[in-house]
Amino acid sequence: MDNPFHGGVRFRQTLKMPPNAMDSNFNADPENNISNLKDINQSPQVRLENNGSYYLKIFQSSLNLLAHLLIGVTVGASVLFSYRNGSLSLTGIHIVLCVIGYQLLMAEAILCLCPNSGWADGLRLVDKRRVHWILQILGSVLGIFGSIIKSLDKSVNWNTLHGQYGLVAMVFTSVSLVNGLTSLYAYEFRKYLPGNISKITHICFGTIAFAASGISLCYGFEKHNFIEWATPNVTYTLIGFTACFTFIIIINPSITFFNKTLRVFK
Repeated sequence: MDNPFHGGVRFRQTLKMPPNAMDSNFNADPENNISNLKDINQSPQVRLENNGSYYLKIFQSSLNLLAHLLIGVTVGASVLFSYRNGSLSLTGIHIVLCVIGYQLLMAEAILCLCPNSGWADGLRLVDKRRVHWILQILGSVLGIFGSIIKSLDKSVNWNTLHGQYGLVAMVFTSVSLVNGLTSLYAYEFRKYLPGNISKITHICFGTIAFAASGISLCYGFEKHNFIEWATPNVTYTLIGFTACFTFIIIINPSITFFNKTLRVFK
């Protein structure tokens, strides 16, 4: 006689799944499941914009990394030239102070506020601004002091393109340093000077000062003593490096200046 329960047992056995059976669409990582759902729900336009932001971030990071490398090579070569005789002359002190002040500290002060700048990415915005002011003040003091030392060492000043652009850099650095205080305390000075105006002028003066210092350095590389020490090929390579990282560094301030100016006039 057939057992009446055999059919039920066979039916339950057919419902059982092997222990290793699993839906192929299931992912053991819940975070991945959430991200997959987000990707599915996003429209093609949103996914395209996300990809564009990602590629822009890579591009900005690459440019900033290139700028850091070129700054290191240029500053290092300048310092080595200053110590070529084993000790620093007044000209050597002028070179070391100005190059470290302008091309290193002021350059990093500008880069730390740029997106995807590298070493400053982990800092909060308020800390980035603090670092910017510290580096800016140190760089400005060194650059101005280095220019004054060389001007006192010469009987005739500002008679070369190197000296004339150096003078422009020193003047605009001094103005930017003072103007930076009004930008820093824009809220307190709002009765006397609109906050947007003080920030726009600070960006403008600082950008001109840094660009002028880069041009002055390029003309400094063209001096006979440096070409004789470094050879013409190395000299023109360093000039190209200086022009390249100067252009990269002033891109973000120029864009910020343009956007802020448009908002003021609107």
